[in-house]
Amino acid sequence: MNKLETIGSSVKINFPRLGLNNVPARVDTGAKTSAIWATIIKEEDNLLYFTLFADNSPHYLDLVYITPHYRKKRVRSTSGITERRYVVKLVVEINGRFINASFTLANRHRQVYPILIGRNILRGKYIVDIKHRKTIKSVKNGKN
Repeated sequence: MNKLETIGSSVKINFPRLGLNNVPARVDTGAKTSAIWATIIKEEDNLLYFTLFADNSPHYLDLVYITPHYRKKRVRSTSGITERRYVVKLVVEINGRFINASFTLANRHRQVYPILIGRNILRGKYIVDIKHRKTIKSVKNGKN
């Protein structure tokens, strides 16, 4: 059994296969599935097209990602609103550990953090201790 690593309520993460590094993420033990800020999401001919972040984010790469591997899922927000979202698998690196995890594609432009880390990533790997929180200054819309 792997030793559980302690992380705080926020962490900077990498997406090595996408060329994205040091992206601030909010750790949310109440969220079942992780989410990533996506824009321009389009499904066509059994392919999913999407862009990550928006042009006002320092993490925006002006790339359209295409995948045949996706699904749809109903997600309920903390305010009780249910919506259908696309789910994709992404490789994420957190503190040197590589994890193949599901992320819902969500409009997070109004959120402080562009990424939400949920229980699907935390379970069996991490313990969350808010005393270990890394200070991530001014992350509104991904700016840090």
